[in-house]
Amino acid sequence: MRVIIIEDEIPAATRLTRMLQGIDGEIEIVRKLDSVEASVKYLEVSERPDLIFMDIQLADGLSFSIFEQVQLNTPVIFTTAFDHYMLKAFKVNSLDYLLKPIDEKELSQAVLKYKELYTSAGGLGFAEKIGRLMQEMNPAKYKERLLIKRGQQLHSIKTADIAFCYADGKLCFATDFSGSSYLLDHTLHQLESCLEPRRFFRVNRQLLVNIDCIKKVHTWLGGRLKVELAPVTAVDTVVSRERVNGFKEWLGN
Repeated sequence: MRVIIIEDEIPAATRLTRMLQGIDGEIEIVRKLDSVEASVKYLEVSERPDLIFMDIQLADGLSFSIFEQVQLNTPVIFTTAFDHYMLKAFKVNSLDYLLKPIDEKELSQAVLKYKELYTSAGGLGFAEKIGRLMQEMNPAKYKERLLIKRGQQLHSIKTADIAFCYADGKLCFATDFSGSSYLLDHTLHQLESCLEPRRFFRVNRQLLVNIDCIKKVHTWLGGRLKVELAPVTAVDTVVSRERVNGFKEWLGN
């Protein structure tokens, strides 16, 4: 089980690590993060963990703001010294809510709850099954058109006509299959959640591609992959290391 701890108090993070490893030797703490900013940057580019332990009050704000900046479906166990955030916690991905100082028995029960709900002997976990079922029941949640800017005017473009979207500094652009590019009123993070995931995949921090614009995939340094697109782009097309496995699965589907 791959776990991330988001906690700005080093002693608390160390104690939680020790307790988790004592509960289950198969728990791997893959990262400890101490702020909203660091968490967002990490989750933008890294493979999602199985479970996140998240303190609510961090040095640079409340951890709830992470959900506003990153599409996050990973179950979360919140840890906090205050109980008045409980209702808000369960409006996001909360699996459990543990008050500090964390009781080892309660922590063990929370881990057991995760195993019962989110793991199975084979195939998809509970959460993934529900997620896919919801997608099948509500396919219209993904955008079919996006607003684009042409000078001082707004127009729309069909998402099926978009070859790829890319970030250039703080600006985001869409390029159609003819090679024309348009300024969007979205970020790549927002596009990830509103474009059909079977068609679009974010290969790195700068680039989100339509499967139909991929012409070739080349092996690259460090176990990474490089995609060849049509139309071509000056943006980096190397699939980041953390996204390679997900990219292969997406491409195979």
